[in-house]
Amino acid sequence: MVKTLERWRDEMPQNFEFTLKAWQLITHESSSPTFKRLRRKLTEKEIKDAGAFKLSPIVKEAWKVTLASANALKARTVLFQCPARFEPTKRNIANLQKFFSSVDRGGLNFCWEPRGEAWSDETIRELCTGLDLWHVVDPFARATVTPERCYFRLHGRIRWRYQYEDVELEELATMIPRNSLSYVFFNNITKTQDAEVFQRIVNQIR
Repeated sequence: MVKTLERWRDEMPQNFEFTLKAWQLITHESSSPTFKRLRRKLTEKEIKDAGAFKLSPIVKEAWKVTLASANALKARTVLFQCPARFEPTKRNIANLQKFFSSVDRGGLNFCWEPRGEAWSDETIRELCTGLDLWHVVDPFARATVTPERCYFRLHGRIRWRYQYEDVELEELATMIPRNSLSYVFFNNITKTQDAEVFQRIVNQIR
Protein backbone atom coordinates (compact mmCIF):
# COMPACT_ATOMS: atom_id res chain seq x y z
CA MET A 1 0.00 0.00 0.00
CA VAL A 2 2.75 2.47 0.92
CA LYS A 3 4.41 1.95 -2.46
CA THR A 4 1.13 2.77 -4.19
CA LEU A 5 0.74 5.96 -2.17
CA GLU A 6 4.31 6.97 -2.94
CA ARG A 7 3.58 6.48 -6.62
CA TRP A 8 0.47 8.66 -6.35
CA ARG A 9 2.59 11.35 -4.73
CA ASP A 10 5.24 11.14 -7.46
CA GLU A 11 2.60 11.36 -10.20
CA MET A 12 1.07 14.60 -8.89
CA PRO A 13 2.42 18.16 -9.30
CA GLN A 14 4.84 19.31 -6.63
CA ASN A 15 2.37 21.85 -5.23
CA PHE A 16 -0.51 19.36 -4.98
CA GLU A 17 -1.37 18.51 -1.39
CA PHE A 18 -2.89 15.25 -0.23
CA THR A 19 -4.88 14.97 2.98
CA LEU A 20 -6.28 11.74 4.34
CA LYS A 21 -8.82 10.32 6.75
CA ALA A 22 -7.59 8.24 9.68
CA TRP A 23 -8.37 4.55 9.39
CA GLN A 24 -11.83 3.67 10.69
CA LEU A 25 -10.29 1.14 13.09
CA ILE A 26 -9.33 4.18 15.17
CA THR A 27 -12.64 6.02 15.10
CA HIS A 28 -15.41 3.50 14.42
CA GLU A 29 -16.38 0.54 16.54
CA SER A 30 -16.99 -2.81 14.87
CA SER A 31 -20.77 -2.32 14.89
CA SER A 32 -20.32 0.29 12.17
CA PRO A 33 -21.56 -0.95 8.76
CA THR A 34 -18.35 0.36 7.16
CA PHE A 35 -16.48 -2.56 8.73
CA LYS A 36 -18.04 -4.78 6.06
CA ARG A 37 -15.58 -3.26 3.60
CA LEU A 38 -12.52 -4.33 5.56
CA ARG A 39 -10.31 -6.72 3.61
CA ARG A 40 -8.59 -7.96 6.74
CA LYS A 41 -10.43 -10.42 8.97
CA LEU A 42 -10.30 -9.30 12.60
CA THR A 43 -9.99 -11.58 15.58
CA GLU A 44 -12.70 -11.55 18.23
CA LYS A 45 -10.47 -9.48 20.51
CA GLU A 46 -9.70 -6.98 17.74
CA ILE A 47 -13.42 -6.64 17.01
CA LYS A 48 -14.01 -5.83 20.67
CA ASP A 49 -11.05 -3.45 20.97
CA ALA A 50 -11.44 -1.53 17.69
CA GLY A 51 -12.59 2.05 17.42
CA ALA A 52 -13.70 4.82 19.78
CA PHE A 53 -10.07 5.97 20.14
CA LYS A 54 -9.28 3.13 22.56
CA LEU A 55 -5.53 2.76 23.09
CA SER A 56 -5.72 -0.92 22.22
CA PRO A 57 -3.20 -2.83 20.08
CA ILE A 58 -5.52 -2.75 17.04
CA VAL A 59 -6.06 1.01 17.33
CA LYS A 60 -2.33 1.63 17.77
CA GLU A 61 -1.65 -0.51 14.70
CA ALA A 62 -4.27 1.43 12.74
CA TRP A 63 -2.60 4.71 13.66
CA LYS A 64 0.80 3.33 12.65
CA VAL A 65 -0.63 2.47 9.21
CA THR A 66 -2.33 5.87 8.93
CA LEU A 67 0.89 7.70 9.83
CA ALA A 68 2.88 5.66 7.31
CA SER A 69 0.28 6.51 4.66
CA ALA A 70 0.49 10.21 5.51
CA ASN A 71 4.27 10.11 5.22
CA ALA A 72 4.08 8.32 1.86
CA LEU A 73 1.76 11.03 0.54
CA LYS A 74 3.83 13.79 2.18
CA ALA A 75 0.59 14.96 3.76
CA ARG A 76 0.49 17.43 6.60
CA THR A 77 -3.09 16.96 7.78
CA VAL A 78 -5.18 14.00 8.92
CA LEU A 79 -8.94 13.95 9.48
CA PHE A 80 -10.46 11.95 12.33
CA GLN A 81 -14.15 11.62 11.43
CA CYS A 82 -16.32 10.20 14.19
CA PRO A 83 -19.55 8.30 13.63
CA ALA A 84 -22.75 9.93 14.87
CA ARG A 85 -23.05 7.30 17.58
CA PHE A 86 -19.76 8.49 19.14
CA GLU A 87 -21.27 10.77 21.79
CA PRO A 88 -19.61 12.88 24.51
CA THR A 89 -19.69 10.28 27.26
CA LYS A 90 -17.03 10.31 29.98
CA ARG A 91 -15.48 7.19 28.49
CA ASN A 92 -15.33 8.57 24.95
CA ILE A 93 -13.86 11.87 26.09
CA ALA A 94 -11.27 10.04 28.18
CA ASN A 95 -10.37 7.88 25.17
CA LEU A 96 -9.96 10.98 23.01
CA GLN A 97 -7.69 12.62 25.54
CA LYS A 98 -5.51 9.53 25.98
CA PHE A 99 -5.24 8.88 22.26
CA PHE A 100 -4.37 12.39 21.10
CA SER A 101 -2.04 12.93 24.04
CA SER A 102 0.00 9.80 23.48
CA VAL A 103 0.30 8.95 19.76
CA ASP A 104 3.17 10.08 17.59
CA ARG A 105 1.79 12.94 15.53
CA GLY A 106 4.67 13.02 13.13
CA GLY A 107 4.31 16.78 12.78
CA LEU A 108 0.81 16.42 11.32
CA ASN A 109 -2.20 18.66 11.83
CA PHE A 110 -4.96 16.70 13.57
CA CYS A 111 -8.48 17.59 12.44
CA TRP A 112 -11.41 16.19 14.39
CA GLU A 113 -15.03 15.92 13.22
CA PRO A 114 -17.48 15.16 16.03
CA ARG A 115 -21.00 14.63 14.76
CA GLY A 116 -24.38 15.11 16.36
CA GLU A 117 -25.99 17.78 18.50
CA ALA A 118 -24.90 16.13 21.76
CA TRP A 119 -21.45 17.68 21.35
CA SER A 120 -21.65 21.21 22.75
CA ASP A 121 -19.41 24.00 21.49
CA GLU A 122 -17.96 24.32 24.98
CA THR A 123 -16.91 20.66 25.13
CA ILE A 124 -15.51 20.75 21.60
CA ARG A 125 -13.60 23.96 22.30
CA GLU A 126 -12.06 22.56 25.49
CA LEU A 127 -10.90 19.42 23.68
CA CYS A 128 -9.58 21.25 20.65
CA THR A 129 -7.65 23.70 22.83
CA GLY A 130 -6.28 21.07 25.17
CA LEU A 131 -5.39 18.53 22.48
CA ASP A 132 -4.39 20.89 19.64
CA LEU A 133 -7.16 19.84 17.26
CA TRP A 134 -8.89 21.55 14.36
CA HIS A 135 -12.69 21.46 14.61
CA VAL A 136 -14.10 20.05 11.36
CA VAL A 137 -17.59 21.13 10.27
CA ASP A 138 -19.92 21.82 7.40
CA PRO A 139 -19.92 25.61 7.90
CA PHE A 140 -23.47 25.96 6.58
CA ALA A 141 -24.67 23.57 9.29
CA ARG A 142 -22.48 24.56 12.24
CA ALA A 143 -19.81 27.13 13.03
CA THR A 144 -16.33 25.88 13.82
CA VAL A 145 -14.91 26.63 17.26
CA THR A 146 -11.42 26.95 15.69
CA PRO A 147 -12.09 29.69 13.10
CA GLU A 148 -8.40 30.42 12.74
CA ARG A 149 -7.85 26.81 11.61
CA CYS A 150 -10.62 25.82 9.21
CA TYR A 151 -11.31 22.38 7.81
CA PHE A 152 -14.67 22.49 6.03
CA ARG A 153 -16.49 19.49 4.54
CA LEU A 154 -19.51 20.37 2.40
CA HIS A 155 -21.95 17.56 1.71
CA GLY A 156 -24.64 19.65 0.04
CA ARG A 157 -27.33 21.64 1.77
CA ILE A 158 -30.38 19.44 2.48
CA ARG A 159 -28.97 16.54 0.46
CA TRP A 160 -25.88 15.52 -1.47
CA ARG A 161 -27.59 16.09 -4.84
CA TYR A 162 -27.14 19.81 -4.35
CA GLN A 163 -25.25 22.45 -6.30
CA TYR A 164 -24.06 25.48 -4.38
CA GLU A 165 -25.06 28.89 -5.68
CA ASP A 166 -22.43 31.55 -6.29
CA VAL A 167 -23.75 33.66 -3.43
CA GLU A 168 -23.27 30.71 -1.06
CA LEU A 169 -19.73 30.18 -2.27
CA GLU A 170 -19.05 33.89 -1.84
CA GLU A 171 -20.27 33.62 1.75
CA LEU A 172 -18.09 30.56 2.24
CA ALA A 173 -15.04 32.49 1.06
CA THR A 174 -15.58 35.07 3.80
CA MET A 175 -15.30 32.32 6.44
CA ILE A 176 -11.73 31.45 5.49
CA PRO A 177 -8.97 33.30 7.41
CA ARG A 178 -6.72 35.22 5.06
CA ASN A 179 -3.34 34.36 6.51
CA SER A 180 -3.85 30.82 7.78
CA LEU A 181 -3.84 27.36 6.23
CA SER A 182 -7.40 26.22 5.51
CA TYR A 183 -9.10 23.30 3.80
CA VAL A 184 -12.42 23.20 1.95
CA PHE A 185 -13.68 19.88 0.58
CA PHE A 186 -16.82 19.44 -1.50
CA ASN A 187 -18.57 16.09 -1.22
CA ASN A 188 -21.77 16.81 -3.15
CA ILE A 189 -22.76 15.66 -6.63
CA THR A 190 -21.32 18.78 -8.33
CA LYS A 191 -18.19 18.83 -6.18
CA THR A 192 -15.71 19.47 -8.98
CA GLN A 193 -17.70 22.32 -10.52
CA ASP A 194 -18.41 23.91 -7.14
CA ALA A 195 -14.75 23.67 -6.12
CA GLU A 196 -13.64 25.37 -9.34
CA VAL A 197 -16.13 28.22 -8.89
CA PHE A 198 -15.11 28.59 -5.26
CA GLN A 199 -11.44 28.76 -6.22
CA ARG A 200 -12.16 31.56 -8.71
CA ILE A 201 -14.07 33.49 -6.05
CA VAL A 202 -11.25 33.13 -3.54
CA ASN A 203 -8.70 34.27 -6.14
CA GLN A 204 -10.78 37.36 -6.91
CA ILE A 205 -11.07 38.31 -3.26
CA ARG A 206 -7.38 37.87 -2.59
